[in-house]
Amino acid sequence: MKKTRVTILGAGFISDIHVESYTRFIPEAEIVAVYAREAEKAKAFAEKHHIPNWFTDMDKAITETSCDVVDICLPNFLHCKATLLAAKNQKHVIIEKPLAVTLEEADEMIEACKVNQVKLMYAEELCFAPKYERARQMVKEGAVGNIYMLKQAEKHSGPHSDWFYDIDLAGGGVLMDMGCHAFGWFRWMLGNAKVKSVMGTMNTFLHQERTKGEDNSVIIVEFENGVVGVAENSWAKQGGMDDRCEIYGTDGVIYADLFMGNAALAYSKSGYGYAAEKTDTTQGWSFPIFEEVFNQGYPHELKHFIGCVREDTTPLLTGEDGRAVLEIIYAAYASAGTGKKINLPFNPVIKKPIDLWLDQQ
Repeated sequence: MKKTRVTILGAGFISDIHVESYTRFIPEAEIVAVYAREAEKAKAFAEKHHIPNWFTDMDKAITETSCDVVDICLPNFLHCKATLLAAKNQKHVIIEKPLAVTLEEADEMIEACKVNQVKLMYAEELCFAPKYERARQMVKEGAVGNIYMLKQAEKHSGPHSDWFYDIDLAGGGVLMDMGCHAFGWFRWMLGNAKVKSVMGTMNTFLHQERTKGEDNSVIIVEFENGVVGVAENSWAKQGGMDDRCEIYGTDGVIYADLFMGNAALAYSKSGYGYAAEKTDTTQGWSFPIFEEVFNQGYPHELKHFIGCVREDTTPLLTGEDGRAVLEIIYAAYASAGTGKKINLPFNPVIKKPIDLWLDQQ
């Protein structure tokens, strides 16, 4: 079987997750190279994962490896550049959230991939997470009647890498980092229903000395079909990762927790190695999770995308989906800044989304 060759751009936390997903769950894919901006980091990542080639030149990483797919796990501000380069060289693109920093970049990326006839696949793992998918199937079977409200929360005490805290590199704070998960999942649950309006509030509670970005946000999304979505996101929540959803319908309710429901319960006086993402101590009571990457949906997501490339089928999540999520993010920042509900469509020309909040303070 000829394998689909993948070049990974980025050598950080999310790249580790993607590599684990490919090597453990996707035998039809082969990682042929990794790119990082720092040579030491690229070399160490390649050696750790037994990847044959490493680069500090993005162009060479894409053009000199005979790859079929470019998997972009880079900081937000590099998403557009990497996608345009991949598309120019007729490589299919898998891209981590958010799609881009601005809507103009998103449109340029979508157009470049269309012109070069390559797939632009938007990696929103919550649409593939087994527990969330089980809940969605139950809804399709009529378990809760007609949905009238969705809630999704993702919270922890802060990102892994420093660039997340730099609003010029990330485009914003926790909303850019994790709010996109909720918005993508809302649309997935509702068959890409159109958004009517967005209202939000946000602030910086824990990381004031480190970032100008928000580290806590609550956003309410009204859809044209009457459903309300509530997104809670935080970098200020202590005690490890929290990721859960709630589905409210006229005939029932579903609660799904990605972490607690897949964890053991443990007590340790001295502590131990790893419990779960963002858990800063394992002393005392803890909830050690198992098959963390699998339960979050990464292998299912990437296997689907590789299948789309191999079979030339349309991915479940595309660049257009990523753009729709980014527009909701714009509206959320604007609402938090003005204190008003923002109606969609909403396409202001800005340098970065968070300016819609900061410029009103």
